[in-house]
Amino acid sequence: MNDSVSAAAVGSGLLMFVLIVGLIFYIFLCFCYKRICEKCGVTPGVLIWIPILQLIPLLQVAEMPVWMIILFLIPLVNIVVFLMMLVKICQARGKSGWLAVLSLIPVANIFLLPYLAFSE
Repeated sequence: MNDSVSAAAVGSGLLMFVLIVGLIFYIFLCFCYKRICEKCGVTPGVLIWIPILQLIPLLQVAEMPVWMIILFLIPLVNIVVFLMMLVKICQARGKSGWLAVLSLIPVANIFLLPYLAFSE
């Protein structure tokens, strides 16, 4: 009985830790999106903090139509549209569109958005 209680406590503690780390990562990601939008002259407003709706200001930065959000809901098509959007965002930031390839490389993809957000 005592072992099951301690195992449940460890499990819930681990779950809480993962949720907190995930929330911190999400907030940082949204902040990077916000900086990218601001540096490209788009005011993201509160939309940048709301999942799925954050695509609206990002699509505006990429100069793509807002209706393309629908394409993000289609498996495999969403990968292609996301890469297209990233290429255009890189170009809007004055960087090479080839940087978007980093989003496909594990570990390197972690550094792409902060680079676009905080570089000059």
